[in-house]
Amino acid sequence: MTSLEEDLEDAAAAAPAPGVVHPGVRRARAWLSRAVEPGTVDFWRYVDDLGPVDAVRRLRAGTAPDRIRGLVGARAEQDATLPDLRRAERCAARLVIPEDEEWPALSLHALTLGVAGEPLESRDQSDRTRALVPPVALWVRGAGRLDELIDRSVAIVGSRASTAYGEHVAAELGHQLGERGWTVVSGGAYGIDAAAHRGALAADAPTVAVLSCGVDRPYPAAHGALFHRIAESGLLVSEWPPGCAPLRHRFLVRNRLIAALTRGTVVVEAAARSGAQATANRARELGRAVLVVPGPITSAMSVGCHELLRNEQADARLVTSAAHVIEAVGRIGDDLAEPEARPASPRDGLSDVAVRVLDACPVRIGVSPERLAAVAGCDVLEVLRVLPALELADLVQRTSSGWRLTPPPRRSGAATGPGAAP
Repeated sequence: MTSLEEDLEDAAAAAPAPGVVHPGVRRARAWLSRAVEPGTVDFWRYVDDLGPVDAVRRLRAGTAPDRIRGLVGARAEQDATLPDLRRAERCAARLVIPEDEEWPALSLHALTLGVAGEPLESRDQSDRTRALVPPVALWVRGAGRLDELIDRSVAIVGSRASTAYGEHVAAELGHQLGERGWTVVSGGAYGIDAAAHRGALAADAPTVAVLSCGVDRPYPAAHGALFHRIAESGLLVSEWPPGCAPLRHRFLVRNRLIAALTRGTVVVEAAARSGAQATANRARELGRAVLVVPGPITSAMSVGCHELLRNEQADARLVTSAAHVIEAVGRIGDDLAEPEARPASPRDGLSDVAVRVLDACPVRIGVSPERLAAVAGCDVLEVLRVLPALELADLVQRTSSGWRLTPPPRRSGAATGPGAAP
């Protein structure tokens, strides 16, 4: 068993080989994933400037800048890389790093652009829970390739304390998107997240759960079976090594990853202050589509949704179906939603004169064409020209006293008079 320093030294001396990732590089990324909490601007910049191997070597040797060493603290002397990698292997997980072909570089490039806009001074930088910082590595559990599964993906997020309406909508969206070949991404939590995952699974489609804890540690614990099903056809993804606990601040940090990995974020239900709103805000900052499902105006669980729709800066778009979602995030010209079907009416296709004559016809007693012409405001000859067509369409009928509207059909079994049989 080689030490971390030996692997790092070997990786630093090795010549780069196309398509081959040195084990020392992977081990360096594993160490970095535990050294500092994700979302730290200065730490990511330090690793990006030096590369993972040199960054770890300097941190371990104590030669890194004071600011960076302060971020790592006592963890600089610790090394849990081999236990982390073994623990991941035992639960059929792996560490995906930027040097891998599986790394979703295109999707995460938006985070790289986001962190480039952060000030150089630490005191002026965004709070870690809101900063758009790329991950240094991702722990992934499941057989699918991360880059392929999130290539056509949509996030569905919402309240944990969801209503039956919200869960129904989330499940329907998850199912319909899955049927159309889209991957549903969510956070694996109670409520909307779980409903969206289950909807996709019901369509035999892969789904991705982005966790705020280790991929070997189901949270909430009641979703152990759900996470197992997700890993069978989709993926469990986390920035934290196996065994890490779901601390509260990690949920907020995790939101930017859900927004970045997907083409758009659908908010199904959100209270006035919610993580779903935070995810939508991260999506907007990354240039992703923000899509919102409206709810009852009396529901506290839809207040956040309606606020997103009312806020012009949020640039949110109302959606009510998977077709609307795909139209917003799909390819221009290829994924347009079909217009909503309208119920057919016998009046469809009638000319303006025919509509006016039809509206002039009384309900009970028949009237002459002259009377219809006076009410409709047209010539008698025009009335006589359209009446036969209206009669063929069963819209009007001729009686002994003139023309009237055709009565609606009688209901079967309805009584026809005082003496009708029961």
